[in-house]
Formats: sequence, C-alpha cells, structure tokens
Amino acid sequence: MEVSVEVSPGPDVNRAECPSRLVLEHVTSRWGVLVLAALRERSYRFSELRRHVGGVSEKMLAQTLQTLERDGFVHRAAQPVIPPRVDYSLTPMGREVAEQVWALSRWVEDKLGDVVTAREAYDAARG
Repeated sequence: MEVSVEVSPGPDVNRAECPSRLVLEHVTSRWGVLVLAALRERSYRFSELRRHVGGVSEKMLAQTLQTLERDGFVHRAAQPVIPPRVDYSLTPMGREVAEQVWALSRWVEDKLGDVVTAREAYDAARG
C-alpha cells in the first residue's frame, strides 16, 4: 500500500496565496519603508517620528507602526510616566529589513534623474 504525503511548498512570493506577500506589502509600502528607514537611525517617540516622516497622517503612522510591530519588526516601549511616553525602535529582525529597504531607498534617490529622463522620453514618444 502506497502512502501519499503532500508536502507543502515553502514560501514563494509569486504564489497568490503565499503569506509572504502580505509581509512584503508591509515592509515595502510607502510608510513602511519610510518608518523602517527612520528607525534605522535611532528610536523615536511617536510625535518625533511623525515629524521626521514628512506627510504621514497620525492615523497612517499608528497603523503602520502597529502592523510592523505585529510582524516583529518594531518594538514599542511604553514608559509608565505621566504624560505617557512611548518609544519605537527596531527589533533585530526589523534592523535586517530596515537595512534592505534603506538600500533600496538610497538607490531610488540616486537614480531619480535617470527615471525623470526615462519618463520624459517615454512621454515625448507618445506625445
């Protein structure tokens, strides 16, 4: 008698049902990238981080931090003082992913001129 054992494939972001897609979405979202890159520098209080990451609303920052904390990338340290003080920092895994998205961010900044040139050429060809 032959026993059939179905082996679950490992993570693969190209599979529609792979949970790694959601993690990838969290770390590569606009606010995810910017928050991780900022926390790479140092820990921040919520209001400091909001000022540092220009354009993020209070609601989006709170959601982003909560999502990154749930995924294990961000550590939230609430201090039992009045007024309440909460500091956000990277976990060791968060530091790893922050280095990756920071490198991508720097690459985008470095290549921005080339992107603008490519866009202008594309638009001119279709103008």
